Amino acid sequence: MQKEVLLRCHTQILPYIHRTPIFTSKSINRMSKADIHFKCENFQKGGAYKMRGATHAVLQLTDVQRDKGVVTHSSGNFAQALSLAAKNSGCDAFIVMPSTAPQVKKDAVAEYGGKIIECEPTLAAREAAAKTIEQETGATFIHPSNDLNVIIGQGTAAMELLEEQPDLNFIIVPVGGGGLIAGTGLAAHYFGNACKVIGGEPFEVDDAFRSLKSGKIESNETANTIADGLKTQLGDTSFPIMQRYVDSIIRVTEAEIVTAMRLIWERMKIVVEPSSAVALAAVLSDKNRFTGKKVGIIISGGNVDLKKLPF
Repeated sequence: MQKEVLLRCHTQILPYIHRTPIFTSKSINRMSKADIHFKCENFQKGGAYKMRGATHAVLQLTDVQRDKGVVTHSSGNFAQALSLAAKNSGCDAFIVMPSTAPQVKKDAVAEYGGKIIECEPTLAAREAAAKTIEQETGATFIHPSNDLNVIIGQGTAAMELLEEQPDLNFIIVPVGGGGLIAGTGLAAHYFGNACKVIGGEPFEVDDAFRSLKSGKIESNETANTIADGLKTQLGDTSFPIMQRYVDSIIRVTEAEIVTAMRLIWERMKIVVEPSSAVALAAVLSDKNRFTGKKVGIIISGGNVDLKKLPF
């Protein structure tokens, strides 16, 4: 059933998204000793893969729901995606953003017509502000990652990757709230050929790593990572999918993230944000696992504040 849902989702969202390119780098292949294929969602509309899930979720709304708009909380990429998806469907988008969100992401949300409501940079504050707006306006809440329609939409990036590279041994993705890795797990299960899905995660916010070990959703006491898009927590929709379809999580240091980010900029000449670099950092930190293997990496986004580059 899920296979048909993924295929139908892909058909629905295609008019609203880019089918992003897949790049390779001989120099990065030499360094990693693997055959890596980068699915470049930094070239997606809104600058990140999240346009896929946001579009799919908005397209499932009834006319009554669309008239009242949508609301979410996001540090940036889903905020942009939902704003643009709502604009494409002619409805309002109320976006709760932490005050510490990168200005480049706030500017993009405003450009796409999203109505920004700032809050304190905590998950509790974000959730409370979104709940208030939902109650006051009647807008439909769409979670950035813990929503099945969003998860299925995010899985279409891996679907496209596997259509072009059906013999991948691994797909590596960064892990934040779990929407991308859960969707990727579904896609790999239904469209891959024994393709394993592995997450990359900063040590500073390693709740997904600990959650898979313990069998329950764990939290982070701190969020001191350069990968600002990965500070969110797993949810009760994304986590069970991860438990079933994700092989493992590789943790990386902040220095490894910066090194991988710089490598992509220098060798591939493309703009990626720190969160995106976590997947390559994971491969480079565990080279033995990937030596001689064919690896897909989903570059999740390219919305980076050029005034605050870490190198």
